[in-house]
Amino acid sequence: MSSSNRRETPPATGDLKNGVVSEDSSQRQSQLVTVVVAPSQNQRLRLNPNKDHKPESYEDLQLDFSPSIFSSLERYLPPTMLGVKRDEKAKFMREILLKYLPHGERTRVQRHREYRQKIISNYQPLHRELYTMHPTTFFVPSFLKAISDNTEQSFRNIISEPSPGVFTFEMLQPRFCELLLAEVENFEKWVNEAKFRIMRPNTMNKYGAVLDDFGLETMLDKLMESFIRPLSKVFFAEVGGSTLDSHHGFVVEYGKDRDVDLGFHVDDSEVTLNVCLGKQFSGGELFFRGTRCEKHVNTGSQSEEIFDYAHVPGRAVLHRGRHRHGARATTSGHRINLLLWCRSLRLDVYSINQNLIMLPFGKHDFTCPWDALAYNVADILCISLVIGIWNSNPIAFWSPFVPYSIFREMKRYQKDFSTWCGECSREKKERQRLSIATTRSELLRREGESTA
Repeated sequence: MSSSNRRETPPATGDLKNGVVSEDSSQRQSQLVTVVVAPSQNQRLRLNPNKDHKPESYEDLQLDFSPSIFSSLERYLPPTMLGVKRDEKAKFMREILLKYLPHGERTRVQRHREYRQKIISNYQPLHRELYTMHPTTFFVPSFLKAISDNTEQSFRNIISEPSPGVFTFEMLQPRFCELLLAEVENFEKWVNEAKFRIMRPNTMNKYGAVLDDFGLETMLDKLMESFIRPLSKVFFAEVGGSTLDSHHGFVVEYGKDRDVDLGFHVDDSEVTLNVCLGKQFSGGELFFRGTRCEKHVNTGSQSEEIFDYAHVPGRAVLHRGRHRHGARATTSGHRINLLLWCRSLRLDVYSINQNLIMLPFGKHDFTCPWDALAYNVADILCISLVIGIWNSNPIAFWSPFVPYSIFREMKRYQKDFSTWCGECSREKKERQRLSIATTRSELLRREGESTA
């Protein structure tokens, strides 16, 4: 068989799943949310946003939901609420949002908030300068210039694409890598001394730490919004790259007495940033095997999709979360990588309007796409749903409230992902080839009949 037609079959490890969250449909069964009580007239949310109102920032508050949803929802507040103090507005919006979160999920959110607060209250940072974004000391000049110019050409000037959908570029300064490594070591030292049991980054890594849990969430938010989202808007727009608005930031550790390798998997993200921080090591290459939708996640790989990448400290790799990959064994030394799983959770009415599929909500015939899709939205709730139900008579509605982005929600109703799934693209090309061949054959047959 020629190398151009070579296909590599994924490791036989059962259904390929996300490193953290399974796509098992049984986990997404609907549950009935408690009936809510209609608000008084002066508490009714606006049906349309107040575009002249400039919402406040909620980034510095400890909230149950993403700060961005509070800023977005503020535009819908009744006029009497717009002039009150920020804390009062946050409390008002929080009470509304919590009414649509099932009790079990609310308990889980509260426990994690308490867990994170306990860490932040007791852990003493080693390098506080890491906790605020300082671009000139964090990033190499070439990366900063490309982001400042903010054009596709400026990005391509510093980025290489050694394999389709895998982008690499110099990103972090050595000093930043050293400081972050020292901070992680200091945190782990505190964990051991305090005998504090921490949550690991995901179900596949037994070592490493969630950076968001000990105070780096705000800095990583800024990293995603100001530096990764501009790149993703250009290179990953078809998977929500232009609307990234939440993240899961962590470090993973490989080597002696740590994780050795990482199995074949896909990430729980729309876009993944992976940057090696150091230290001295051998092995540990990333291996990529093509991007796949859920239907084709276990299919073989084409030769052009097979790519191995050797880590270099400070150098970043950017790829789709659905790009299948794994890590080979770190044979010596100690390797630590920074991972940022970037997600698109905010609902964009304009991007989904043409793909609207109405769902059965009993006697309530919602007409807004947000309403129709909000039954499956968790951390960032659909504002239109909140408004529609908060302003209505008391009703009950179905809502699983699992953490799905609009991109993932729409995948449930789509059948063709040829813009990013390698196998869907090949199937589409094959259908087109067969269609052309059939049409040509038919034309030749008719031509033969006409000349007979």
